[in-house]
Amino acid sequence: MRLLSVNTARIEHFVATNGERLDSAIRKRARAGRVNVGPLGLDGDEQADPSVHGGLSKAVYAYPQEHYAFWATVRGQAKVEGDLQPGDLGENLTITGLLENRAFIGDVLRFPGCELVVSEPRQPCFKLAAHLGFKHAVKMMAQSGYCGFYLAVKREGTLATGEPFELIPGPREVGIAELFKAKMKKQA
Repeated sequence: MRLLSVNTARIEHFVATNGERLDSAIRKRARAGRVNVGPLGLDGDEQADPSVHGGLSKAVYAYPQEHYAFWATVRGQAKVEGDLQPGDLGENLTITGLLENRAFIGDVLRFPGCELVVSEPRQPCFKLAAHLGFKHAVKMMAQSGYCGFYLAVKREGTLATGEPFELIPGPREVGIAELFKAKMKKQA
């Protein structure tokens, strides 16, 4: 398992494809060097709406790189131009080797410089669709189950692109994939 990219963003104002003006920090971009990790997340990262993003239990958002091919395909079908890059799903950490069906609440991701605890699946919002450029992005995330997961900070420290990490199993009672499906079913 490896950390492919560490991504942050400041809040910015942008216009969605439907012309709506939005404030968001969903447009994460890769950072070079070591990035400090505190109890509320990565240095240099912001959240526009703290009622649904950020906080102690959602300090960092991880997303598997393995799902990027799916998003490239559905964006292509929707006639959206441009390639995806790490951070385009709004994630702080673009990872490889750990998918939602192998992540459980309470699992610890141990990096060389810090430890993060799996806390909950991401629930997609309209800003994802606005950023990815097609209106069905939220529906596609709900149907695919490719949601990624939030992490709480267990041990503060630093992260850097390219680092390996290991998964230390927690209680293994509530899986990210199952919890995401239940939350999406409840919303529908």
